[in-house]
Amino acid sequence: MAQNGHGQLYLVDGDALPEVFIRVTQARELLDTGRAQTVAEAAEAVGISRSAYYKYKNAVMPFQNVAGGRIVTFQIMLRHKTGLLSEVLAQFAETGANILTINQGIPTNGAAPVTITADLTALDTSAEALLTRLTALEGVIKAAVAAG
Repeated sequence: MAQNGHGQLYLVDGDALPEVFIRVTQARELLDTGRAQTVAEAAEAVGISRSAYYKYKNAVMPFQNVAGGRIVTFQIMLRHKTGLLSEVLAQFAETGANILTINQGIPTNGAAPVTITADLTALDTSAEALLTRLTALEGVIKAAVAAG
């Protein structure tokens, strides 16, 4: 990190930031999600100039609080059974979890490892209750929270 403060990172409460920083992150989200097609459209939607967007777009970003329990990674071992992964994913959907990534290994000895990372912000139950629902499914050999 530079001694003059350039390049140094800070974690700051959003209420203490100038409004333009918040709006730049909102504009970037509009672009990233496809709700805005151009920088001009995104900037106008959030009430900033294009030049403000370009000035700060790489300097400010929202903090994703992985440690706060919002984003959780589950490790699940599934029997090699048609439709079982679909049943597992249905449990996530029914509880309001938003799946971010799925990684499934090739089945060996009749079982396949699956890693699912999900955003639990909108979860209508606890992560432990979701885990209980998963382990209750026929064909789930084991399920555990790996991170989060």
